[in-house]
Amino acid sequence: MNKREKLLNWLDGNQAPDYIPAAFFIHFPPEYRRGQAAIDKHLEYFRYTGMDFVKIQYEFAFPHRPEIQTPADWVKMPSYGHEFFQEQLDIVAGLVEAARGEALVLQTLYSPFMSAGHTTGDATITEHLKTDPEKVKPGLEIITESTLWFVRECIKLGVDGFYASTQGGESHRFADPSLFAQYVKPYDLAVMEEIDQACPFNILHICDYCGGYSDLTPFLDYPGDVVNCALHLGAQTLTPCDVAEMFGRPYMGGIDRHGPIATAGQDEVKTLVQAVLRDAPERFILGADCTLPGDIDWDNIQTAITTAHAYK
Repeated sequence: MNKREKLLNWLDGNQAPDYIPAAFFIHFPPEYRRGQAAIDKHLEYFRYTGMDFVKIQYEFAFPHRPEIQTPADWVKMPSYGHEFFQEQLDIVAGLVEAARGEALVLQTLYSPFMSAGHTTGDATITEHLKTDPEKVKPGLEIITESTLWFVRECIKLGVDGFYASTQGGESHRFADPSLFAQYVKPYDLAVMEEIDQACPFNILHICDYCGGYSDLTPFLDYPGDVVNCALHLGAQTLTPCDVAEMFGRPYMGGIDRHGPIATAGQDEVKTLVQAVLRDAPERFILGADCTLPGDIDWDNIQTAITTAHAYK
């Protein structure tokens, strides 16, 4: 079986016990983020590291809109479609054509709240939701429709799923949990339920780039075939088994993106991975809690993946 067949078999619950999937992600340098150069670099990385699926990076974040200064200004949020997304869709088309015959292909997807943060700055969207969330809603609705347009075009091109990122529920963000429940989660779900219906393999990524979490229960009913998140939860340190049991689905992770994989030699990486795998749940994908540093030695990633594949 090729990697595509193996992972589909694994998703169906038929994985052989001697095969542990693995994948890690990085942002490529700016010269490899557009056009054929982006396609070629993704393929080079996928084949060099030996990872089990292709994950397409998204490097075309929503642009800053200086006209949105107050909550009432969110009615000025423009919608984005073909012209805005075309460069990314060209990369999707190229990678689906080049790799889908051998591996599943996933597109990175930012949540509407995250795209709102790109539009005004993370602190600004947070403050606007605290100040007057009802006036922010029109902007979030427009962003959600733009995101769904992109999702549907990716599906038409043949992606197998999405690495769907969410933010907004971090412990520092909103003292009032109803703000997340009413003004972040519904837009997350509008997108994630659509990809769940259309695609066989979606990863729910609970992103801690802006801050950590003290409660993951708001995400337990999010769709996603696999969950990926950091193992720090408030003052606790969870295990991969804890997260898999909490969400009732396979967990992807186990490796701290800032830890030895980013700085150590290959022998230490191998030892680290073996320690993670000894205590991993039965259905598990080795990976990091988020994107690895861009300057990481690819040999460290290759070593981590090879170790997972060979682990007994």
